[in-house]
Amino acid sequence: MDVHPIRVLVAKPGLDGHDRGAKVVARALRDAGMEVIYTGLRQTPEMIVEAALQEDVDVIGLSILSGAHLSLTPRIMELMAENDMVDVPVFLGGIIPHDDVPALKEMGITGVFGPGTNTETIISSIRESVVAKPADRES
Repeated sequence: MDVHPIRVLVAKPGLDGHDRGAKVVARALRDAGMEVIYTGLRQTPEMIVEAALQEDVDVIGLSILSGAHLSLTPRIMELMAENDMVDVPVFLGGIIPHDDVPALKEMGITGVFGPGTNTETIISSIRESVVAKPADRES
């Protein structure tokens, strides 16, 4: 039985203008055999969830350096729930204070990665969070 590559949406929510880390992670995921959809800078929660729906992604990766993670993430999780996407793991990377991690996990974030996290750690965490689906996608 064929399985499709893991499809990951990498997004930069909010007004954060730095995307080098997101691009490094996106490239590492692609090099690891995943399909990566990068939405670019300054995405709203609505834009991110809509793109995830349209692209039928397996995972969402958010990169937030601005400190707005506790205001942006709840809206993204709310929109995902409204769209029956509660089974899609969400990972968060960026400048995230350790004290905020429990609240993020409580809202449903699968994993949080700070600066300097090895890309192999991110790749293996994503792979572990995704159960391979049969190849049922249209070409």
